[in-house]
Amino acid sequence: MKVSKWSERLFGTPLPDGVVMTSFLFPLLYLVAFLIIPVFVMLATAFEYNGHLSAHWFSSIFRSAYYFNPLHPDGYLVKTLTYGGREVYHFYGWDFGVVINSILVSISVMILTTILGTVFAFIMARYDFPGKNVMRVLLFIPLLVTPFVNVVVVKKMFLPDGIINWILHDHLHLLPKPIWIDGLVGVIIAQTITYYPIVYLNAYASFINIDPSLEEQAENLGSRSFHLFRTVTFPLALPGIMSGAILVGIFSLEDLAAPIVFQGSPIAKKLMSYQIYSSFVSGFAIGNPQMAALALVMLTLAIIMFLAVRWYVGLRQYAMLSKGGRWNPRVAKPRWWQALLIAFVAVPVLLITVFPQIGVLLLAFSKSWYGTWPSGFTLDNIKAIVTQPDIERVIINSLMYSTAAVLIIILLSLTSAYASNRFKKARLAPVIDSLATIPIAVPGIVIAMSYFFFFSTVPPFKGSTLDPTNLLEFFPGAALILAYSIRRLPFAARSISAGLQQVHVSLEEAAMNLGAGRWKALVSVIIPMIYLNLFGGAMLSFVYCMSETSVGITLGSINSTWYPITAKMKELIIGAVGSANLAAALGVFLMAVQITAIVIANVITKQRYSFIGLT
Repeated sequence: MKVSKWSERLFGTPLPDGVVMTSFLFPLLYLVAFLIIPVFVMLATAFEYNGHLSAHWFSSIFRSAYYFNPLHPDGYLVKTLTYGGREVYHFYGWDFGVVINSILVSISVMILTTILGTVFAFIMARYDFPGKNVMRVLLFIPLLVTPFVNVVVVKKMFLPDGIINWILHDHLHLLPKPIWIDGLVGVIIAQTITYYPIVYLNAYASFINIDPSLEEQAENLGSRSFHLFRTVTFPLALPGIMSGAILVGIFSLEDLAAPIVFQGSPIAKKLMSYQIYSSFVSGFAIGNPQMAALALVMLTLAIIMFLAVRWYVGLRQYAMLSKGGRWNPRVAKPRWWQALLIAFVAVPVLLITVFPQIGVLLLAFSKSWYGTWPSGFTLDNIKAIVTQPDIERVIINSLMYSTAAVLIIILLSLTSAYASNRFKKARLAPVIDSLATIPIAVPGIVIAMSYFFFFSTVPPFKGSTLDPTNLLEFFPGAALILAYSIRRLPFAARSISAGLQQVHVSLEEAAMNLGAGRWKALVSVIIPMIYLNLFGGAMLSFVYCMSETSVGITLGSINSTWYPITAKMKELIIGAVGSANLAAALGVFLMAVQITAIVIANVITKQRYSFIGLT
């Protein structure tokens, strides 16, 4: 067969190969069709004004004090107010406009989560103390995703009559006045408690993978204590810490749960994610290209953050000469003052961050929650999950959407990882690798907005069951499956890619030399050797699909018959006839799904899979 130069350049094979070409073209065409093109349609909408190319909608955002007000902010950080007949410290936040508010909230959450995550990671990686295993379990609890309900618990915790004031003010008398956290400060605290485990997991993995000999050499040269941490340990762990922090920043930008729960405070609504979301619930964004422009501003910020950390990590050399060998991590008994800090500072802070998930359980099994604690034990909320038709339906919907999305994710991640890892010289290899990774930097609300404009304006889809403006026939399940498969692809792709890197290419070549075709070699050699990575990535993606919020409460909330779980939880939390207790019961169901997925993954793969793709 004649050698093909175009095949060698594009696909890395001198002879055209159907399996290789499919591995490149399937993820490429899928991601271009359902990620790149929708974003460009939204881009075209944002740059169109009166039928002409214009930056009018962007200028209207940055010229409006509502969206951009850096010089004359309203609001306050904290002031004394009267609540329930007594004075309290009210933490609220300054209003710099929607765009700056979103940036400041994201930066604040990044800083706080980095501090919390790094401190906990360092404690767990470097110290051995009584109760460490209990602390390890407690650090796992905040990873359980319970959209909306955990934020409701956080809000209740920091009310003047909440549990924080009950402990710190009423009993320990550590606060001169009760505190009341609301507005943007409330959003920051809720997001920090929700997202700091992401930094913790990345930082912990970085600390335990540091070559001990590097720190020992620094100690031999006179470096000790904080100087050693600042000059050696922290720089070596920085790639993991930075990756977690940037991921948190992106999640903070797109988060909708905290702004929705705190929306009783007008300033909490002045975030980009809430503004885009509100365009759906008040007219489904019809004729509102300004929201398309705002979504592009959010997307630009997220991609800048994502590219910045990749550039910074790639700027310096972090490799260790003995990496790949076996060593014992540097673990020591804490000194007396360090033990006191762990016992009386770290542990209480950890308990505060764990309480939201505990509160979800209490709320699910209680009749009401007024004041400090829930009251009235009941099983009615749990029973409602299987007895109320509307609740049962949303669970079935989510299971159906998530299963379908995971099947697509498996195909996408397997083909993209195989193409980009096995044919690195191909010109399409870095393109495929980037396309499979970049969705992690694309906020869900941006995907929802781009799908809205894409399916409602492009002729093949306009007026079809995919058109969100076609309210009578719109089937949100199809759009949700597409969105889930795009958004959660990087987690499975990363896991499978790691597995492929551990399988030497010579094994595949040996099978082919013995007469097996490439498809036979892939099915009989490669996939059996990476099935643990494939299964782990699929389970991880499934968990995230079940708890997907941004797309679920926008596109997924247009037709109540096809609600996913998160859309129903949002309705129960803020609806006029809603029930936070019933939403908490759904939260308990999601926690059960996540715990089950982790247990199954651990039993089958014999590995500890985290919620962010680390193994």
